[in-house]
Amino acid sequence: MASDDFKFQFQDFEDDQQFIKDATTVTIDDPIKSRRQRRSAEKGFQEDINNPLNNDDKTELLSGQRKSAPFWTFEYYQMLFDVDSHQVKSRMVGSILPWPGKNYVEMYLRSNPDLYGPFWICATLVFAIAISGNISSFLVHHGQPQYKYVPDFRKVTLAATAIYSYAWLVPFALWGFLTWRNTKTTTLVSYSFLQIVCVYGYSLSIYIPAVILWIIPSERLRWCSIVVALCLSGSVLLLTFWPATRDDKPRITMAVMATILILHVLLAVGCKACFFSTYEVNSSADPSGSIRATDTLSPTKAN
Repeated sequence: MASDDFKFQFQDFEDDQQFIKDATTVTIDDPIKSRRQRRSAEKGFQEDINNPLNNDDKTELLSGQRKSAPFWTFEYYQMLFDVDSHQVKSRMVGSILPWPGKNYVEMYLRSNPDLYGPFWICATLVFAIAISGNISSFLVHHGQPQYKYVPDFRKVTLAATAIYSYAWLVPFALWGFLTWRNTKTTTLVSYSFLQIVCVYGYSLSIYIPAVILWIIPSERLRWCSIVVALCLSGSVLLLTFWPATRDDKPRITMAVMATILILHVLLAVGCKACFFSTYEVNSSADPSGSIRATDTLSPTKAN
């Protein structure tokens, strides 16, 4: 009986020894595995510390936002021109295709406005107005015996003054007004100055093909192109700034929307009236109604 008990106890001892062996094996393997994991984690953390720019780039790519820099540094202005052709193209297309209920800033700009697109759109529009205006004057007065064509370079200066003043001064005034109203009504949507400049700059892209069409000496075609351009770009402006003013007083909201639309109309009509010749019917001189061309910026005539 004692031997049986001893065998039973010895058998239990073997089982315990095997269990201890298995447990020892597990405890030997686990520290090695965990030690490797800690080393890899420490290595990755050390790489993030040594290369903070890579970590920032990953964060910017995931969030879709750029890291802000002080405005007095070169990196701040370099960031405003750091866009690719795909972004510029999508923002130009979005500025001429208004979608009800869609905000241009939220869809295309977010926290990354640029000045590359607005700058070159304004520059292209300036030269398009000047060149098209000179060609239009030539086509209108061509065939007159006393007419001598001389390029009018004043149109470049006047067009640059008008376009860049509109693209910078109007956004500045609008940004100042919206900032002031935000102190009165805290629920308003706020836009930065660069976002407003970007919206206005891209909204002028529709006028480039419209101005090229103004070369054709047809008043009906010119006014049709003006109306189409105003409806498309003006709608984008109204849909963009409506969320920033809708929570304000109704009369202030309507005044801001009307001012935005009126200034946009004045720019288009003013460029058409100042830089492109028009036709007038002179019924007093000719009973049949001869057509006489007039130009605000008078062309040079030979003596």
